[in-house]
Amino acid sequence: MVILLICIPKGGIKLSNWKAMLKADPTNWLLEKENPSVRYFTLRHILDKSEQDTEVQQAKRDIMKYGIVPEILRRQQEPAYLEAYPRFYTNKYKGLVWSLILLAELGADACDQIKDQCEYLLKHSQEMQDGGFAQNTAAKTGGGRISEVIPCLTGNMVWSLIRFGYLEDPRLQRGIDWLTQFMCLNDGSEDTPQVPPYNRYEICWGKHTCHMGVVKTLKALSAIPAERRTQTVKDTIAGASEFMLIHHIFKRSHDLKKNAKPGWLKFGFPLMYQTDVLEILGILGELGIRDDRINEALDLVISKQDDIGRWRVENTYNSDRLLVPIGQKDEQSKWLTLIALRVLKTQFDKH
Repeated sequence: MVILLICIPKGGIKLSNWKAMLKADPTNWLLEKENPSVRYFTLRHILDKSEQDTEVQQAKRDIMKYGIVPEILRRQQEPAYLEAYPRFYTNKYKGLVWSLILLAELGADACDQIKDQCEYLLKHSQEMQDGGFAQNTAAKTGGGRISEVIPCLTGNMVWSLIRFGYLEDPRLQRGIDWLTQFMCLNDGSEDTPQVPPYNRYEICWGKHTCHMGVVKTLKALSAIPAERRTQTVKDTIAGASEFMLIHHIFKRSHDLKKNAKPGWLKFGFPLMYQTDVLEILGILGELGIRDDRINEALDLVISKQDDIGRWRVENTYNSDRLLVPIGQKDEQSKWLTLIALRVLKTQFDKH
């Protein structure tokens, strides 16, 4: 049983009573119809309604009818946007990569327009030899430029494509294989041989593997149903999870009194290639990982709710530069509140 340092009622807390962590219950606020994506995920993951439930099905349909998703899809049809397709990654944060990640986060259906975008990225961003995803297209050979394949992008693309129904696609399987084959977990020493891809981006590999690459790899592999995970996938999940746990999520593994990632203590949505404590806890929760080494991170999440049980935007992560801007600093965020509730539920609800 995990014991936290704060917000624990006298006499302790039962695992089945995760809502005791809240100063107030924000569920009805999350169910408001003006944000169908949040409503849908609240019905599914907080209230545990099945995909066949009529309310869930209506909320899912509403995601495509009004709000941010149809607005993104409309703007993507404008001639200027179509002409900018080749800058799918470098056009931060309006490019096709970023918009597709956001559409996946919002729970959009894989409509014809989204499928066309998935196919474009598989053709122009996925590197043809090993299956990772690159920042630019190789002019001579096509596919992603092999010297510009990066782990955080590959993780995000694999996750997004799984969300849009590509798990069975051999091209997507090659992306999964890239993550399991090349993800290294250097923690202060350069343990990987200095051959491709490890000799290309010091910031990604080097003596200390980039945490963002590890997190996005975990995110991607967590989207694979448990019964479909190969032993290699399971081993990569175990290794990457332990890497985050030895850091207590946001600490220096060799000196746990110091914060390694102070920026991660400020929550935001959407994160794109960035990450924060809340996202990492959400991923570990989805994987069913409970461990005392996340206690400080859980304390942090609980401490950030306001008096009516809501979480506020602390870092916009350039969300004002998205095709459709999302969230403003200091405002109450339904997305952050939803993610925080899921974190608490996965850690303290009795399964």
